[in-house]
Amino acid sequence: MKFNLFKQETTPMVAAKPTGASDSTVTPAPVGLVSAGNATEPVNKNDAFDEIKNKFLNEIDKIPLPSWAIIAIAVVAALLILTCCFCIIKKCCCKKKKNKKGKKGKGDMGMKNLKGEVCFTDTDILCTVLMTLCYTPQLTIGILQAADLISMDSGGTSDPYVRVFVLPDKKKKFDTKVHKKTLNPVFNETFIFKIPFTEMGGKTLVMAVYDFDRFSKHDIIGEIKIPMNTLDLAKPIEEWRDLDSADQEEPEKLGDICISLRYVPTAGKLTICILEAKNLKKMDVGGLSDPYVKINLLQNGKRLKKKKTTVKKNTLNPYYNESFSFEIPLEQMQKIHAVITVLDYDKIGKNDAIGKIWVGSKSTGAGLKHWSDMLANPRRPIAQWHPLQPEEEVDAALAALTAKK
Repeated sequence: MKFNLFKQETTPMVAAKPTGASDSTVTPAPVGLVSAGNATEPVNKNDAFDEIKNKFLNEIDKIPLPSWAIIAIAVVAALLILTCCFCIIKKCCCKKKKNKKGKKGKGDMGMKNLKGEVCFTDTDILCTVLMTLCYTPQLTIGILQAADLISMDSGGTSDPYVRVFVLPDKKKKFDTKVHKKTLNPVFNETFIFKIPFTEMGGKTLVMAVYDFDRFSKHDIIGEIKIPMNTLDLAKPIEEWRDLDSADQEEPEKLGDICISLRYVPTAGKLTICILEAKNLKKMDVGGLSDPYVKINLLQNGKRLKKKKTTVKKNTLNPYYNESFSFEIPLEQMQKIHAVITVLDYDKIGKNDAIGKIWVGSKSTGAGLKHWSDMLANPRRPIAQWHPLQPEEEVDAALAALTAKK
C-alpha cells in the first residue's frame, strides 16, 4: 500500500440525513489542514494575538480617562524607565572606571610633575601635592601644585589652599592663596622658616590642605607630616607627596577677654575699656606671651580710628583696665563696629595675633548681645567676657558683611 507524503486529499464529510429532512445536502465549510508528520492542526496563527489585543483595548476603554491622557501617562512611564536604566548603566560604568583607577600602584605611572618627571601614586590616597624642600641656611618650602583633590563643595569642586607650619612650634604659619573651584590647583608659592640646622632633627613639617569657606569653618581635605630627621637636607628635594586623611581639628582655645562698653547719646561718646584677659594661648618658646590689645573702629569696611593698650610681659592672664573714647554721633552707631584683637608682642618680626572679637549691631552671638545691652543702658558701663576667635574667621565674617553692602 503506497502513501503520498506530499499531498493528501480530504473528502468532505456529509452529515447523516435526519428522518423527515429534505433531500438537500449540507456541505460544511472546508477547513485547511497542515500536515506535520502523521498529525494535522488548523491554521490559526493570528487568533491568539487578536484575542490579546482585543482584551487590552477593552480594558483601556474601561479606564475613565481621555485617550490623550492615557498616551501621556504611557510616555511619562516610558521616560521614567529609560532614565532609571540610564542611571543604572552610568553607575556601573563609573564604578568600573574607579576600580581601574584604584588598581594603579606605586609601580604604575600616576602623574607627572612640572618638569615632566614621572611620579607615582598609592592605592588609598586622597590626593597628592608636589613640593620642594631645601636648607640653605634656612628651611625653604615650595608648594607647587596639587592633583586629584576630593570635592568638598556641592558643585563637585573645592576652594583649596595649603597651610604650612613646623611642629612643635605652631606660632609661625603660612597660607597659600585660595584657588576657587578646582581640584587641581597650581600654587607655585615659596615659604621660608628661619630654623637653626642643629634644631632641624626635632622638627616636623606639616602641610595641610583646606577647603576655604567664606561663612563657616574651613574643612581640612588632608595633610602631610614629614619628620625632618627622615630627610637628607644636604640636597634639594622635589617630589609628590600623598595626603593622609586628617580628623577635623578641635577648636583651639585662644583665651578670653573682658571688655566694658559705655555710650552717652547726648555727648555722642563711645567708651571701650579693656579690663583683662585670661588663659591666653602660649605664643613664646618659654610657654608665655607678651600680650597687648588693639582696637579698630570700622565703618563699611574702612577703619575710622585705632587704639592700643600697653604690652604686658610674660603673662597669659594680663590685667589692663585701660579706657579709650571715640566720638560717634547717635545716627552712626548702627553703622559702626569695633574689632578688638589680642596680639603677642615680638621685638623682632611681626606681632602675631592670638585671637579676635568684634562687637556691633551687625555682629552675632555675644558681640551683638553686648552691643545691644550697651545701647539699651545709656551712660552705664556694661562689662562682659568674650571668647577669642581665630583671626581668619573674624576677618572672613567682616569681609562677608562688607560684600553684602
